[in-house]
Amino acid sequence: MTNKKWAVKRITVNLATQEAEKLEKYCQQTGRPATDVIRELIRGLPTNEDTKDTN
Repeated sequence: MTNKKWAVKRITVNLATQEAEKLEKYCQQTGRPATDVIRELIRGLPTNEDTKDTN
Protein backbone atom coordinates (compact mmCIF):
# COMPACT_ATOMS: atom_id res chain seq x y z
CA MET A 1 0.00 0.00 0.00
CA THR A 2 1.33 3.42 -0.94
CA ASN A 3 1.14 6.37 1.43
CA LYS A 4 -0.40 9.46 -0.10
CA LYS A 5 1.51 12.63 0.62
CA TRP A 6 -0.80 15.59 0.93
CA ALA A 7 0.12 19.12 0.04
CA VAL A 8 -1.70 20.74 2.94
CA LYS A 9 -3.27 24.15 2.79
CA ARG A 10 -4.97 25.27 5.96
CA ILE A 11 -8.06 27.42 5.59
CA THR A 12 -10.32 29.11 8.08
CA VAL A 13 -14.07 29.13 7.50
CA ASN A 14 -16.34 31.47 9.38
CA LEU A 15 -19.70 29.84 10.05
CA ALA A 16 -22.88 31.22 11.52
CA THR A 17 -23.82 29.59 14.82
CA GLN A 18 -26.59 27.59 13.15
CA GLU A 19 -24.22 26.32 10.46
CA ALA A 20 -21.58 25.27 13.00
CA GLU A 21 -24.20 23.49 15.10
CA LYS A 22 -25.53 21.66 12.05
CA LEU A 23 -22.02 20.51 11.11
CA GLU A 24 -21.29 19.41 14.69
CA LYS A 25 -24.58 17.50 14.88
CA TYR A 26 -23.91 15.75 11.57
CA CYS A 27 -20.42 14.78 12.72
CA GLN A 28 -21.77 13.40 15.99
CA GLN A 29 -24.45 11.39 14.18
CA THR A 30 -22.05 9.93 11.63
CA GLY A 31 -18.96 9.67 13.81
CA ARG A 32 -16.93 11.46 11.16
CA PRO A 33 -14.60 14.41 11.75
CA ALA A 34 -15.60 17.78 10.32
CA THR A 35 -12.46 17.86 8.17
CA ASP A 36 -13.53 14.70 6.34
CA VAL A 37 -17.10 15.93 5.86
CA ILE A 38 -15.96 19.29 4.46
CA ARG A 39 -13.31 17.67 2.24
CA GLU A 40 -15.95 15.32 0.77
CA LEU A 41 -18.31 18.22 0.09
CA ILE A 42 -15.55 20.16 -1.68
CA ARG A 43 -14.62 17.16 -3.82
CA GLY A 44 -18.25 16.96 -4.96
CA LEU A 45 -18.31 20.51 -6.27
CA PRO A 46 -18.62 20.75 -10.06
CA THR A 47 -15.77 22.41 -11.97
CA ASN A 48 -15.13 23.31 -15.58
CA GLU A 49 -12.93 20.21 -15.89
CA ASP A 50 -15.98 18.07 -15.10
CA THR A 51 -17.91 19.42 -18.09
CA LYS A 52 -15.03 19.19 -20.60
CA ASP A 53 -15.27 15.41 -20.78
CA THR A 54 -19.00 15.42 -21.56
CA ASN A 55 -18.88 17.77 -24.58
